[in-house]
Amino acid sequence: MSVDDDASSARRALQLVDMPTPSTGTSPAPSLTGPPVSPVQRVYFYSADEWEIFITEWATGLTTSYVQIKQLGGPGDRGIDVAAFKTDRGLEDSWDCYQAKHYAEPLKTSDAIPEMLKLFRGVVDQYYVLPDQYAFVTPRGCGSSFNRLLSKPSELQKKFLNAIDTRAPTTKNLDDSTLRAIRDLAETTNFSIFRSIEFNEMLDVHRNTHYFAARFGTPLPARPPVGEAPAIPTPVEAVYVKKLVDVYAEQEPTSCTDAASVSVHTSYGPHLQRQRESFYSAEALRLYARDAVPDGTYELLQSDVYTGVIDTAEAEHSTGMDRLRAVLAQSGQLDLGAHSLISVSRMEDRQGICHQLANADRLTWVKRNG
Repeated sequence: MSVDDDASSARRALQLVDMPTPSTGTSPAPSLTGPPVSPVQRVYFYSADEWEIFITEWATGLTTSYVQIKQLGGPGDRGIDVAAFKTDRGLEDSWDCYQAKHYAEPLKTSDAIPEMLKLFRGVVDQYYVLPDQYAFVTPRGCGSSFNRLLSKPSELQKKFLNAIDTRAPTTKNLDDSTLRAIRDLAETTNFSIFRSIEFNEMLDVHRNTHYFAARFGTPLPARPPVGEAPAIPTPVEAVYVKKLVDVYAEQEPTSCTDAASVSVHTSYGPHLQRQRESFYSAEALRLYARDAVPDGTYELLQSDVYTGVIDTAEAEHSTGMDRLRAVLAQSGQLDLGAHSLISVSRMEDRQGICHQLANADRLTWVKRNG
C-alpha cells in the first residue's frame, strides 16, 4: 500500500464523537489567567534588593515625619539596610533603622545577634548615633524564641551581653578594646529600641501609599469628582488661555481680544469654557496621581500624549482652530492602554493634557510668521 493510501485510510478511520455532558458538580470554571497571587506570596519571591525597596516604599506611609528615607544596604553598610532620617543631619541625629532580612525561614536569635553587634560597633566607631528604633523587617516574621526576647528587652540585653562575655563566634573579628567598648555601650542602652514588624502590619501601611497598586497589580482607588473650573482664569492658566485667545482672535480679531471678551462671545465663549474644564480635569488627574501611583507616572502619560500629537500639531493647517481641533481629536485616538491611569481617566483628561502641554509651551495653536 502506498503512503497516500495509508493517509487516506487514517482519514477514514477518524470518527467524530459528541462532547461529554459537563459535570453538575461544584468544580470552578476554567481560568486562562490562573488564580490571583496575593501580596504575601509575591513578596516571598522577592530578591533581597527588592525587599529593601519595598521597605523604603512602606516607610513613606508611616505617620512618623521623616525628612528622608534611604536604602543603604550592601557591602560596607555597617548594619544599615534602610535608614529613615528625622532631621537633615541624617545619621548624626534622630533616625530609625529598618533591618531587612529576606530569609526562607523566620528570623532566629542567632540571625539577629550579629546584626545588633554591627549596630553597636557602628556607634562605637562613630559612624552614626544610636537610632531611636532598630526594627527587624522580614516577610516570614521572627521565630517564637526571638519574638519572646524582643518582648522582654532586659532579657534580650542579657542574651546579647552573654554573647560578648562568652566570646561567641560572631565576635571573633573584634579586638578586646573594641569589644569592651561595645559591651559598655550595650550595657547602658535601653534594648526596647529593638523590635520586629509584622508583615500584615506592613501591608496595611503600604496599601495607603501610592506604590501599592503598581507593585501588586491591584485596581487604582476611586478617583474623586472633578471640581468646576473657576469663573475667571487664574494666573496658573495664563499661557494656555492666551494661546486659545490667539485662536479666537485669528477668527474674529475685533471681538476676541482677551479672555474676558472671548468669555461673552456667543460661539467661542462656550468653547473656551470647555477647554478650561478639560484643563482642570487633567489637573485633577495629576493631583490624584500624586497620591495614588508612583512618582513620574503622570509625567510618563503626558510624555506619551505629547509624542502622539506633536506630528499633528506641526503639520500644515489653515488656521489655529484647525490645528487645535486636529490635535484634540488625535489625543482621543491614542492607544494609552499601557498606562495605569487610563483606567480612571476620561476623554476630557486627554484634551486637558494637551492644554497642560500648551501651558508649558510645548504646544502652540497659532503659528507666527518669522
